[in-house]
Amino acid sequence: MSVKAERAKKLIKGLRKLYPDAHCELDYGSSHELLFAVILSAQCTDVRVNATTRTLFKRYKTLDDYAKAAPSELEAIIHSCGFYRMKAKAIIETAAAVRDLHGGKVPDTMEALLALRGVARKTANVVLGEVYGKPEGVVVDTHMKRLAYRFGLTDEEDPVKVERDLADIVPRKGWVFWSHSVIWHGRRVCKAANPQCASCSLRPDCPQRGVDSE
Repeated sequence: MSVKAERAKKLIKGLRKLYPDAHCELDYGSSHELLFAVILSAQCTDVRVNATTRTLFKRYKTLDDYAKAAPSELEAIIHSCGFYRMKAKAIIETAAAVRDLHGGKVPDTMEALLALRGVARKTANVVLGEVYGKPEGVVVDTHMKRLAYRFGLTDEEDPVKVERDLADIVPRKGWVFWSHSVIWHGRRVCKAANPQCASCSLRPDCPQRGVDSE
């Protein structure tokens, strides 16, 4: 086992103690609601997305509702999530595609998900892991990128390359948990500014790259 794989193994053990119930923090009631929530989460916090979807999910119920939505109305609802015109277009077109091309069921393969407008690997990995329990990859958001570097598990900046490096050292069966728990740790402890290294239980197995020693 490589040094990085051994470190990842120890970190997973620590993360399981810290966050045994780690899960996706986006609110949703159906697979298409999760899909749209993840699309909205691009460069936006889950807290903001959840505040937005409380209104969005009440206004639109079915895929047909979204596919037929007036762009201006949808844009007004999701405005606070940023990039609202692009995201509204993605939601409308994706809803129509899922309805017309997939029989109303959100696809359960990476290839089919990536063919949908507004869906990149991060979104696809969240949906596959959360809805279908399929560990097809590691979710790489800003938290994952930051912590993967601080943990000394990758030197890459590109999300696809970061995912590749992590997939090589984190056991596939643990990809879904790893994705959720690392993101949780990034939000709660290992923040971009002022990470709480002194009180972090993962510190013995973390090289703290890029973080000033306390």
